[in-house]
Amino acid sequence: MFSITVRDHLMIAHSFRGEVFGPAQRLHGATFLVDATFRRAELDDDNIVVDIGLATQELGAVVSELNYRNLDNEADFKDTNTSTEFLAKVIADRLADRLHAGALGEGAHGLSGITVTLHESHIAWASYERAL
Repeated sequence: MFSITVRDHLMIAHSFRGEVFGPAQRLHGATFLVDATFRRAELDDDNIVVDIGLATQELGAVVSELNYRNLDNEADFKDTNTSTEFLAKVIADRLADRLHAGALGEGAHGLSGITVTLHESHIAWASYERAL
């Protein structure tokens, strides 16, 4: 399996509901490094996984929809615990939507999967992997 990974960052505010979250139930900020990994079994006719420039551009577009927002105030996340794991899925699904709409070019149609990893710190991160 071949893969490429592109990176961006995301800064949000949010709070959680539930005792399991302890002090994070209060409004707080989070800064994530965001890695999006694109996979395919065979390289395309240009011997690449996907156009790395388009992958970087589309990850940036998805991240910009969330960046510098209080997710508690976003209609898409009403009554939702926007955990790191949950946000990784949101970003992966939005990237998949863009891929299916053609934003990553013709060569992207051969991709088999996307994994999005959000790094909360140098010692903790969460990922979501999805098939395409």
